[in-house]
Formats: sequence, structure tokens, C-alpha cells
Amino acid sequence: MKLVVPKERRPDERRVAATPETAKKLTALGFDVHVEEGAGVAASYLDSDYAEAGATLSKDIGADLSDADVVLVVQRPDDQNLGGLKSGALLIGMLAPGEDKSSIEKIAKSGVTAISLEFLPRITRAQSMDVLSSQSNLSGYQAVLDATQEFTRALPMMMTAAGTIAPAKVMVLGAGVAGLQAIATARRLGAVVSATDVRPAAKEQVESLGAKFVMVEDEETASAETAGGYAKEMSAEYQAKQETLVRETLKKQDIAICTALIPGRPAPRLISAETVAAMRPGSVIVDLAVEAGGNCELSKPGEVVEVHGVKIVGHRNVPSRLATDASALYARNLLNYLTPLVDEESKDFKIDWDDEILAATVLTRDGAVVHDAAK
Repeated sequence: MKLVVPKERRPDERRVAATPETAKKLTALGFDVHVEEGAGVAASYLDSDYAEAGATLSKDIGADLSDADVVLVVQRPDDQNLGGLKSGALLIGMLAPGEDKSSIEKIAKSGVTAISLEFLPRITRAQSMDVLSSQSNLSGYQAVLDATQEFTRALPMMMTAAGTIAPAKVMVLGAGVAGLQAIATARRLGAVVSATDVRPAAKEQVESLGAKFVMVEDEETASAETAGGYAKEMSAEYQAKQETLVRETLKKQDIAICTALIPGRPAPRLISAETVAAMRPGSVIVDLAVEAGGNCELSKPGEVVEVHGVKIVGHRNVPSRLATDASALYARNLLNYLTPLVDEESKDFKIDWDDEILAATVLTRDGAVVHDAAK
């Protein structure tokens, strides 16, 4: 079985879908692994390391893709590369079907079986495959570092001969994987941290990290979480209450880390222009949801803007800013996904399409779009 790893070609993408470590393990599973020359360089993985791990370096990626049985990617390839895949090939990655449904339809018509790992179910068996968690974890960490780059003060309390420096106050909006890591990172750096979320279950997690939990409490919060553990989109009335709470809290904060996302929906608007105007000069907002519409009304994708003396950070593709570790974790997620699909003795595919994980992640199969979110 031929497995191909092309170089990522989207702007701001430095990650790679296989590392030398996972290439060696994929070879042991029975795959003939081909990695495009230079695919891992931006993530500090050298061609020589892949070759030493047993992978073949691809000089003509188009030819290798045309007869590949499995193609591993970070983001959905462009139509030119997609068009070269053979019918029946497996395309596995974060394919973002909601961004370009026409591309998913083209994949279906070509006969390619597309698997989008964003849709992994939140069950114990799938934890080691959870690409959203592995990448969000790094995003939360990097968000705090990005905030410190723009913040003109220190984060921890410092007692010096010249006087005492008060600790910075950080508020994290959204207490999912990214938010919890942001809390932990800000706390390690010495900041005083608070956090908010629509899910009451987040309270215990936030407080276990030493942060203060603030939220709007009403009858709607009881149903604020999906069965999969994600936040639901709240009513306009709840959002208005939440905006008021956030505004009053942020008036006293120095840094806001925005991490709130709703799968398949635009990011919830948590920080209005009015709230930004009420914040202290020198404050910093880092918006991890900027590519999904933004939690902050004034954030701009790919830019750091300053409004009313407040810096608003909107870096694209934050996991890619930590490309080495992000690639390592993502590649292991892919390896863990593929391993149960291969028979140990025959070294061939043994796929149960009715399996809960497969059923949740397959977008296209047998020439049709089969996932509700991609239709």
C-alpha cells in the first residue's frame, strides 16, 4: 500500500502530516511511505531524517499522488493536487468541508474516500486521534506568548528595591482545550487569571488550575453543552448578558485570550467595539477564533491592530507557529487513526465502515458525499 505525504502549500502552513518518527512506524505497519522533498523543512524535519526512517523521498509528487492508496495532509490540498488522486484512494486530514463544499463535491465525484478528522467523536477510544485537542492545546499556550510580545508590562508580581510591580490580570474567554492551556500558561508566568465559559461543567476545570470562574447563570446554561462536549450557540438574550459580563470584567483586566469556537458555526462574538473602548490603554486581546469570524468585533485575520490603545492580535494558523511540536502531535494522531485500519498479519486494509469513529469522520465514499456536515 502506497502512502504519500505531500508538502503543505497553503499560506501560513508550516506543519507536515508525517514526521520521521511516524514515517518509520507507518513503514512497519506495511505502508510504502513516500514523502515529498522538503515537506518537513518548515517544521525542522529534514529529508535525510525521513530517508533514514525508511521513507522514499518524492521528486515528482504529482506522479506519486496519482497512484497513492493513502494521502496524509494537514489541510485540504488545492484542486490541482486533488484532481490527480485515483478513485478509491484514502485522503485523510483536516479537510474543513464547511469552508469549500464545492471542493468536497469534486473529491466525491473523483471516487476518493475523504476523511476529515475534525469530526472525530469525543469518546475514550478516539482521544489519541483527536487532532482538534492536540492542536488547540498548543494554540492556547502560544496565545499567551503572543500576548506577552505585545504587552508592555511584566506578568508576574515583582518585588524590587525600586518598588513592587503588580501581577498582570488575564481573562480567558472559552474554557475548552485551548482555554485551559492558556490558563495554565498564564498562571505559570505569574498572572492572576480568570475565565468564562457558557458550560457550567467548565467551572471545576478552571478552578482546578487556580483561576477564577465567571459566567452568566440562568436557565439556559443547563443546556449549553452538546453531547460531544462542545459549547452550543446561545440565544441572543444570553449573548447580550454575556457581553455585559465580559465588558464589566475586561475593564479591570490587562490581557484577554479569546478561544471560543462552535464547530460548524461562526465564532461567537464576545468582545464588542464598545468593550474594547472600555479597556485600559496598553491592554492586549489575542483572538484565536479570528479565522472563524472572531470573538472580538475588531480583530483582523493575519494582523495586529491597535484601537483605543488596545492591541488586538489576530494571527492566522496559530498551531503552525509551533510547527515542530504541532506536526509531531498531529502526525501521531494520524498514525493512531490508521493503525486499527490495517490487519497486522496481511499488512492490508481491514476496514469496518460501520465503526463509530469511521462513521463519524468519512466525508465522501463511493462517489458521493456521505457526511451530513459536508452535504
